[in-house]
Amino acid sequence: MLRFLFFCVIWLSQPSWAGHAYAQFGDIKYPPNFRSFGYVNAHAPKGGELTLVPPSSLSSFDKYNPFTLKGNAAPGLGSLIFESLLVGTMDEPTTAYGLLAEDVNVASDHRSVVFKLRPQAKFSNGDAVLADDVKYSFEQLISKQAAPQFRTLYAEVAGVKALDARTLRFEFKSANPELPLIVGAMPVFSRQWGAENGEPKPLDKIVTDLPIGSGPYTVGRVVFGRDISYDRNPDYWAKNLNVRQGMFNFDRITFRLYKDNTAQLEGFKAGEFDLIQSFIAREWARAYTGKQFSSGQLIKRELKHSNAGDFQGFLFNTRLSKFQDVRVREAIGLAMDFEWMNRQLFYNAYQRVRGYFVGSDFEAKDLPGADELALLQPLKAQLPAQIFTQPVPLPPKTELDPASGETLRDHLRRAKALLAQAGWTYREGALRNDKGEPFTLEFLDNSGSMGRVVTPFAKNLEKLGFQVKYKVIDFAILQKRLDVYDFEIISTRWVGSLSPGTELLERFGSKAAGVEGSSNYMGVRDPAIDALLNQVLAAKTRPQLTTALKALDRALRFGFYTVPHWYGGVHRVAWRNGRFQQPGVSPLYYQPDSWAMMTWWGTGNNLHSLVRSNQEGKD
Repeated sequence: MLRFLFFCVIWLSQPSWAGHAYAQFGDIKYPPNFRSFGYVNAHAPKGGELTLVPPSSLSSFDKYNPFTLKGNAAPGLGSLIFESLLVGTMDEPTTAYGLLAEDVNVASDHRSVVFKLRPQAKFSNGDAVLADDVKYSFEQLISKQAAPQFRTLYAEVAGVKALDARTLRFEFKSANPELPLIVGAMPVFSRQWGAENGEPKPLDKIVTDLPIGSGPYTVGRVVFGRDISYDRNPDYWAKNLNVRQGMFNFDRITFRLYKDNTAQLEGFKAGEFDLIQSFIAREWARAYTGKQFSSGQLIKRELKHSNAGDFQGFLFNTRLSKFQDVRVREAIGLAMDFEWMNRQLFYNAYQRVRGYFVGSDFEAKDLPGADELALLQPLKAQLPAQIFTQPVPLPPKTELDPASGETLRDHLRRAKALLAQAGWTYREGALRNDKGEPFTLEFLDNSGSMGRVVTPFAKNLEKLGFQVKYKVIDFAILQKRLDVYDFEIISTRWVGSLSPGTELLERFGSKAAGVEGSSNYMGVRDPAIDALLNQVLAAKTRPQLTTALKALDRALRFGFYTVPHWYGGVHRVAWRNGRFQQPGVSPLYYQPDSWAMMTWWGTGNNLHSLVRSNQEGKD
């Protein structure tokens, strides 16, 4: 689902329902007219400044429009500028509450949903948020001018109608239980954004026009391409709304972009920004040290969370003929020596990723049970035979595996046999096909951090005869190549979900595989996978969803589309001491940057320094 919104889903057993909130399968925690969420301080003071870096590889930006394919949007737009009809929480996995909408009514046949907008909802330019703005946003997002993932996300929405100025109805092509809140989480923007002489521009022509959203911040000071600040809107329409109490407390939030991890970390130590999340175990152990950490000037913490595990791995581009044979993909994965890497490179900080739904109830295990077989048996002719007779594939252990009695050498022997079966044999100093062509592999990276992982992996691959190349390119160039699938192997991370759904169509669906800019990087085109995706979307209960996701995980793992990486169970975060306070209760489901932006507040020198900087700006 969209990376900058909390997404929730719903399936209601009642004939119809209208109210302040919806839950997918469980109870709603907060009653009507609740005061604030439990993980905020409703009395947090406003003021101060927070400076961050994006929790991604973004090294520059060239637009203020996050909804189009071309270019890189400035960080923070989705969470600070644009809002949706409903908003999720950090302490319930699949529940959403009214934000722009004050009331939601799902039809008895689940084929439509009606939203009633709050009369006080306003955009940053002072215009009221009306049903026509929501309708306009939807129509722009499903147009060819928008990035293709939106068309996938809203593919089952038949249309939207404005019933009056503040009431609208979304109609669905099917009774998909996820659809009511998929549209409820849709970003809403003004019809006046980018308008010229009162006429709106096509969405892909809106590039550097300052966005007009309804969120708590507006764009402030900008060093285009490098730094961007957001200033809290003193006239923010929802500042007294319960779903916003105690939230977005900073007067200014700034993002600074750096070219690489080393420069970013040194910038943090030099005081250029306030909070950083570490994704590299070696850096966390060796570089987050020194006098500033010892004295308490900088705080270093491993923060617990209850998030679903993220999937991370090397992805094969199966559009290329060299990767179309599943035996080749399996053989390459056998050469990964995770145990050695974890010990020598990662300080034993990680566990191996096994499947696509890491550490959750959705992860397939052993042989399929009766519930999975009920979904898999009708697809038997389209699935690998071993899916019914063999336990789900696990990444092989490379030190002596008690289960198999094998070591890395045994795995390389097995890989050699698989490659031979696929028509690739070692001769004349390389792994070659029947035409004599060598098997080359190119790993693409944008930061260089994967180099220490690819190097030992490449040594094992070279023992099999592969010719391996590791190439580091700028993030913007990498993104352009990913958009047109111009790569062989990449490393990626997908944020986990406590209720996976429609976003999986974009990741694994056949239709998305042929659309430039989709997230189906692997090029999965499998009718059996498509059928299982439909089962996921059709689930009406939590047990049905769990079964469908386990069957999907099993089928994908037998496809060997990836070489799984590793994961950890905590957020590794450092921040500047003495400048911030946090609520007494930590959330369950969160990312550190969004938690800080939404619920922390400035204190002491932080508050004073911003007042002074604002005054200096006026002088």
